[in-house]
Amino acid sequence: MSSLLPHRWRSKREATRHAEAITAILDTPPIVPKHDGVVLFSMIGTAVLLPYLVAVKSLWGELQRGRVAILDDGTLTAQDRAILAHHCGDPEIMRISDVVLGEFPAGGTWERLLTILDRRGSEYWIQLDSDTVTISPVDEVAEAIARNRSFVFLGEVEASDGPLPLAEFHQRFCARGAVHDHVQSRIETSLDQVDEARGWKYVRGCSGFAGFAATGSGRALASAFLTEIKGMIGEKDVTIWGTEQVTSNFLLANENSPVVLPYDRYLNYWAEDWGKDASFVHFVGTHRHDNGAYVRASLQAIERLGGQTR
Repeated sequence: MSSLLPHRWRSKREATRHAEAITAILDTPPIVPKHDGVVLFSMIGTAVLLPYLVAVKSLWGELQRGRVAILDDGTLTAQDRAILAHHCGDPEIMRISDVVLGEFPAGGTWERLLTILDRRGSEYWIQLDSDTVTISPVDEVAEAIARNRSFVFLGEVEASDGPLPLAEFHQRFCARGAVHDHVQSRIETSLDQVDEARGWKYVRGCSGFAGFAATGSGRALASAFLTEIKGMIGEKDVTIWGTEQVTSNFLLANENSPVVLPYDRYLNYWAEDWGKDASFVHFVGTHRHDNGAYVRASLQAIERLGGQTR
């Protein structure tokens, strides 16, 4: 009968059940931050506190590197902050209202990306969504950090060739036009409009997990790309959710030799079982709670952290 409920009601109920199932994360040892030039960064609010703790602690548990930084979406409570202080080593918590937007749109996680671009000059920043779980060692990520190379988390296995010149990307993925009205598809279908002399590249990635090497170029390239986006979809539509992900994909594609994470080990969950070699799973909204996989992965991570599942 639950399948007959409106999606927004089901999602809220499923999220509540998920949080109840993973409360053992509160019994795991806290992160002991290392000020070693690595930052694990997320934008979160009170609704995702427990899933976030699974995400950040499971990643830190495998990497054993970095400090935690958080962008408060405006909903974190005093109790949330106390829990975060204990479990995440008194993390830096920034307010979303303090992010200077300038020419960039508000919302749609743009504040998250801009914070990374403004702060990455001397530290390696890893963007981590709260609906992710690290279930085994992440050697490719550790190697990327050690070599100060940005990394790309792919949106699909078909993008495994990594960054491609814009014209080649368009020919390979968009020759038949937009497959739907999603803003990402609209932009990707229009990438062939950009002057090839720019020498730009693009990769179909997912901003749910992204590594930005230290000493990056800040906002300049993002600004140039934003101008192109406005020409593609119109100035009003750059505020639509999804334009930040396209920009993140673009920026990483134009980094110096970015590492493309293998999709069989770093993947998005589409209601299908993952292989035994998987290291990192992103439970995207469409199928986040299907088949109980998110809970199972979370409990597996909690056990690896030394917690006793209930």
